[in-house]
Amino acid sequence: MRDTDRALVQAASAVAKLRCRSAAHTLATAARTAEGRVVSGVNVVHDSGGACAEVIAVGTAATQGVHDLETIVTVGDRGRSLVTPCGPCRRLLAELFPELRVIVGPVDDPRVVPVTGLLEP
Repeated sequence: MRDTDRALVQAASAVAKLRCRSAAHTLATAARTAEGRVVSGVNVVHDSGGACAEVIAVGTAATQGVHDLETIVTVGDRGRSLVTPCGPCRRLLAELFPELRVIVGPVDDPRVVPVTGLLEP
């Protein structure tokens, strides 16, 4: 992992610590562009449905004119570990950003994998 990847994990963890303080928000995502710009988002949990943190981050990026995400990571609230994107998010991310790198694994030993490597055959 690159130092910038470790910094992205720290950025997502900071968002989780600051913004995931209720049952409505339990995951935080941070995504970085090739130029180093970072956008973030938190999930929205509701009994009528919700939205994943990755989708919120992609929407945030779009509203800020960012269309070239390079790396993404999602972390759980209250110090929980890194969270791999769900199946629908994997497909969305792979379609929109086929070269995207995803940080996954345990917090103490994360690894970077291509988003396409997370898709089921």
